[in-house]
Amino acid sequence: MTDTARSHDPVRIGLVSISDRASSGVYEDQGIPALQAWLGRALRNPVQWETRLIPDERAKIGATLVELVDQAHCDLVLTTGGTGPAPRDVTPEATLDVADKVMPGFGEQMRAISLRFVPTAILSRQVAVIRGKALIINLPGQPKSIAETLEGLPKATPPSAGIFAAVPYCIDLIGGPYLETDPEVCDAFRPKSARR
Repeated sequence: MTDTARSHDPVRIGLVSISDRASSGVYEDQGIPALQAWLGRALRNPVQWETRLIPDERAKIGATLVELVDQAHCDLVLTTGGTGPAPRDVTPEATLDVADKVMPGFGEQMRAISLRFVPTAILSRQVAVIRGKALIINLPGQPKSIAETLEGLPKATPPSAGIFAAVPYCIDLIGGPYLETDPEVCDAFRPKSARR
C-alpha cells in the first residue's frame, strides 16, 4: 500500500455476480474480475472486497445483499447479471425487496449509455437503492458494458457521464467513507462545499 492510499478512507465493497451457470461451474465468472479491475484503477482508497457468486434466485440474492450491508458492513455493493427480461432474471426485484430508498437516476443513466451501442438496452432493468448507509447498484452482466456504464463515454460526441461519477457524493450523503477517484479513469463530482 502506498503512502497516498494510507491517507484515504478505507472502503468495504461488496461484489455479487449473479448467474446460474457461473455459480454452478459451467463457465468462469467474468463479472467480479471485471469490477475489481475497473474499481482498482478508479479508486484511490484502500479497498476490502467482499465477493459472492450466487445463482439467479430472488431469496438468495436478497439475503446476500442484506448480509453484505448489515453484517459485512459494505459501503457500496455492486451486482452484475440477472437484469434482463428472462424468467430467471430477478436481480432488480431482489434488490428492491431490501431497499430503504430507490435511486432511479442510476438505472436511467446506465440505459442511456448502453443505448448508444445497442437498441436492446431498453430491455435492461438495472436499479439502484439505498439500504442503511450503503448504496447498492445493479450493473450489466458483460465486462465491456460494466466499464462503459461505470466510466461513461467521455470521448464520445456528445460525451456521456458514467454513473460512478455520482457514487462518491451519494456515499457522502448517506454517511459513508470519503471516496477519492483517479480523474484519468473517473472524475468524481462533488459540489465545491462538499470537497475536502
